[in-house]
Amino acid sequence: MDPLSIMLPRKRRLYAFLLFAAVWSLALSVTRYSIPEEIEVGSVIANLATDLGLDISSLGERNVKLEIIQDINKRYLDINKETGDLFILEKIDREYLCPTKTVSSCFLKMDVIIENPVRIFNVELEILDINDNAPQFRRETMHLDISESASPGERFSITNAVDMDVGKNSIETYYLSQSEHFTIDLQSGSDGTKYVDLVLKKELDREKQAIHNLILTAVDGGDPPRSGTASIVVQILDTNDNAPQFDRQVYSVDLIENASAGTLVMKLNATDKDEGSNAELTYSYTLYTSEKTQEKFSLDSNTGEIRVKGVIDFEEIKSFEMYIEAKDKGQQPLSGQCKILVFITDLNDNHPEITVKSLKRSIEENAAVGTVLAVVSVSDRDSGDNGKVDLTIHDRFNLPFLLNKSSEEYFSLLVSEPLDRERVANYDITFKVKDRGTPSLSDNETIRLEILDVNDNVPQFPESFYTIHVMENNEPGTLLSSLSAHDPDLNENQYLVYFIMEKMIANTSMSMLFSINPENGNLYALKTFDYEREREYLFHIEARDSGVPPLSSNVTVHIIILDQNDNTPQIVSPWSAKGTVIEEVIPRSFEKGSLLTKVIALDADSVQNSRITYQFLQVTDATLFSLNQYNGEVRTTRMFSSRDPRYQRLVITARDNGDPPLSATVTIKITTVEQVVTEFSETTEIPLHYDLFTDLNLYLVIGLGSVSFLLLITILVIIVLKCQKPKPTKPPSNRNSVASQRNSTIADSTLISSDAYWYSLFLAETRKGKVVVRQPLPNGAGYFVSSIPRSMALTTTSESRSSTLQESSSDLP
Repeated sequence: MDPLSIMLPRKRRLYAFLLFAAVWSLALSVTRYSIPEEIEVGSVIANLATDLGLDISSLGERNVKLEIIQDINKRYLDINKETGDLFILEKIDREYLCPTKTVSSCFLKMDVIIENPVRIFNVELEILDINDNAPQFRRETMHLDISESASPGERFSITNAVDMDVGKNSIETYYLSQSEHFTIDLQSGSDGTKYVDLVLKKELDREKQAIHNLILTAVDGGDPPRSGTASIVVQILDTNDNAPQFDRQVYSVDLIENASAGTLVMKLNATDKDEGSNAELTYSYTLYTSEKTQEKFSLDSNTGEIRVKGVIDFEEIKSFEMYIEAKDKGQQPLSGQCKILVFITDLNDNHPEITVKSLKRSIEENAAVGTVLAVVSVSDRDSGDNGKVDLTIHDRFNLPFLLNKSSEEYFSLLVSEPLDRERVANYDITFKVKDRGTPSLSDNETIRLEILDVNDNVPQFPESFYTIHVMENNEPGTLLSSLSAHDPDLNENQYLVYFIMEKMIANTSMSMLFSINPENGNLYALKTFDYEREREYLFHIEARDSGVPPLSSNVTVHIIILDQNDNTPQIVSPWSAKGTVIEEVIPRSFEKGSLLTKVIALDADSVQNSRITYQFLQVTDATLFSLNQYNGEVRTTRMFSSRDPRYQRLVITARDNGDPPLSATVTIKITTVEQVVTEFSETTEIPLHYDLFTDLNLYLVIGLGSVSFLLLITILVIIVLKCQKPKPTKPPSNRNSVASQRNSTIADSTLISSDAYWYSLFLAETRKGKVVVRQPLPNGAGYFVSSIPRSMALTTTSESRSSTLQESSSDLP
């Protein structure tokens, strides 16, 4: 009959069943459908896209595929990627798919796998049986020998019929042809199989009828029902009127799986009340005992011992049914039957298994938390606690992954923490599965995951601030330093290029002063530096990687120009044109220790290179004059005598502290007179090519100005106090008091800065009656000093005039 014609009358029941299956699938998180077997090819079962909540338009792009879990060589179903329909690809024969009749339901288990992202849905298709097989007997003719002494109610085993269908479509009942002496009795096995015994209902009389021919009919419960027949030939034997008897009709035995061959299961003990040969029994399997059972167990026909013969595997068969017959050795042997149920006790003898699907071998380090890396399935063929398994990740190193249980046997491996390739470049992930048996069994599988680099690290310099010292007068192209940065990324993400960040100093770009190798960060000087013009440079170096988008960082570079002793000291007081002699006129009445003059030299260098010491190169009378080597003061060491020459010649050198030292000399011609007349001298200018007003010098000038102001106030107060008393006059030729006051007002010239020199020069020159004016030279070349006479003659009193510092604005170019 056509399967569709069977399916149509049962349409309502099928719809109700499908509705029940849908509700049941929601409860178990498994999508289930039911169809009759033998349905035509191309028939649509259901729309998976609608039932699973999938977007039909994305099925093709996401590469949806159907994978049948059972180990079969046929592709029964497929998915229409355009409509999402699940349709029949090949006819399904339930008896081929599920040959074991002990299974009440026949399911075709499938996985619907969708990529991008990976999702797996469990689908079970229940194959409903149709009545397409008629009952059949193993033997078309069965022969029975029955003693005439058989008592009514005695049972005789006959071969039962078999039907490949299940449920109501299997054998439902048996019918025996009309018989005065025999009837049948139905029995049901543990798997629902119907067995039939021939029962004697009336005493036999072989003399009346030696052979009884019976027809046995097996009928299934299908609609319409199908049937099969077999002939039973009963031969009546003469009396052996006591049949063997077992102490029980049904025996129950527990047997542990994997029992070794030869293990005794049980020993049967049947008895026969007859004597002699009629009481000697032999044991044998009846036809109800399956061939599979007879392969697993041996039966000793004489002793009735049942022993293990084959491998007992709980995962293959969980219980066995044996039908044993004890038959005597009488001329008309009698027999008795019993049923033995052997229940197999499960051992934890199967290791759990791990299967990794949809595995990603590599992933970028910026993968989002929750990204699926693999789908892992676990299974264990054992039952109970022996078949319950736990899956974990062997996490000795705090792996940034976790397992998420998606169904009973499926887990998803997810990213649980942000990944960092620079910290860990790859992971060995070990899955460990362990069952709950005693003792437990386990298994493991390791996969390697490679972390791909992204440009997520900024180049890093070892230091955030570089101070580089460069000696002035360097050669252009001198290597100053190597400013190499590090980037822990890979490939293009770690290839660095170096730049000088543009900055203008005095209308000059940094790239005109310095150059950096873009590949290795070597910094070079492009010009020769002059400490006296520029003492430091501050700019930034940028390191940029080649990633997309590129990342960069910068570092501050401080170039400090170091001084060389490349400037010769210049004598600024007393000043004279190059090669000329300075003439000084002093009274012969100078006392011992009187200040004759003060030599002041300036050096444009710094620190030790600018420290000046003074020495006599030549002196007319070494006993008459002394020279302070630090401040350049020339004083008398005794009073002039009549024997001393009128003219004295001093040659003084000013030497710096550099290596090698540089020096300058000045020649002073001293003329001693009884009375000194000072004449106006012409204004002279000394070009000094130094920028004396740096920031530090400005602070010193302010400080020195404050001290000068306080000194001026003090002198004014002293003058006011002196004016209140008459002061004695002294001969005009005596300058001791003037020299004494000069000694008290001239500061120590062991100075640090150029401004201090100017202040010292200011004190010395104003005591000699001159005003020192500090003026800028044209084009910012430096400064010059103007010395202007204050009076034509020395004062005749011991009071000294206060010094003044005048700004010459009218003489500016």
